[in-house]
Amino acid sequence: MNNYKKTILVTGATGTVGSEVIKHLAALSSSANYNIRAAVHSKNKSDQLRQFEDKGVEIVDLDFTKQETVVHALNNVDKVFLQTLPVPNIADISSNLINEAKKNNIKYIVKLSAMGAGSEPESTILQLHGEEENIIKDSGIPYTFLRPPAFMQNFVTQFGHTIRTQNAFYVPAGDAKMSFIDARDIATTTVAILTNNDGERQHHKNKNYDITGQDALSYGQAADTLCNEIGRKISYIDISEDDVRKGMKQIGVDNWSIDIMIELFRIIRAGYGSETTNEVEHIIGRKPIPFAQFVRDYAEAFR
Repeated sequence: MNNYKKTILVTGATGTVGSEVIKHLAALSSSANYNIRAAVHSKNKSDQLRQFEDKGVEIVDLDFTKQETVVHALNNVDKVFLQTLPVPNIADISSNLINEAKKNNIKYIVKLSAMGAGSEPESTILQLHGEEENIIKDSGIPYTFLRPPAFMQNFVTQFGHTIRTQNAFYVPAGDAKMSFIDARDIATTTVAILTNNDGERQHHKNKNYDITGQDALSYGQAADTLCNEIGRKISYIDISEDDVRKGMKQIGVDNWSIDIMIELFRIIRAGYGSETTNEVEHIIGRKPIPFAQFVRDYAEAFR
């Protein structure tokens, strides 16, 4: 009998999506035939993952710019959940990573991409995701690309402080709508693909999925939902690009990152990100978590 346990590597394991992927995999680990490797950029941020070590989660360093950590993280890995941050040299970083993946005979990659990757209207972020997707396609490694528009958890990670302290959040989005998706649904979708694509069951092999929430909401509508669910007035403030630039500079963000963020919000205001799909339900068998449920589940983060 073959007792070989496959290893799944999760990059960005302390991030919004990666941490949820780890949580979902760990919950299944007792009945599943795989090991879990959580890759972190800094072990100083890995304390939140310690709780999963008794469920077979191994924590490893992974700095995409340090070859020795790339080699170590990918050693004896079968499948990868890949999430990268936008940086100017991401094509070089991805090429190196995928070359190492090929050396290790990686069997499958689920990449967290972005809705509209590599298509028009093209922004720098979408172009970079498109370049990464092409590198993976050209490698011949089977893949699935998951392309969400924006995370519901952004209201916690990006806007939570001002919601708590000023009862407001500030975004240069006008009346544009976004089909926000809960990071937990991205994780559930990721795990369903990673753990059910062996043998003849590779239904999602070499597919691209635009994964969204149930509804497209404007930021104003999101503010109304926050008001209703947490019981106090929360305002959405539509700010100018100049105000965005000043605010980001004040907290030390570099000009390149500021420019690509402003560029992204321009295409959001033009309607990018408002499409909804049924891909999540198609893959996991239930509808995505609605925004109101997300707010209820994270209510303490807004108080």
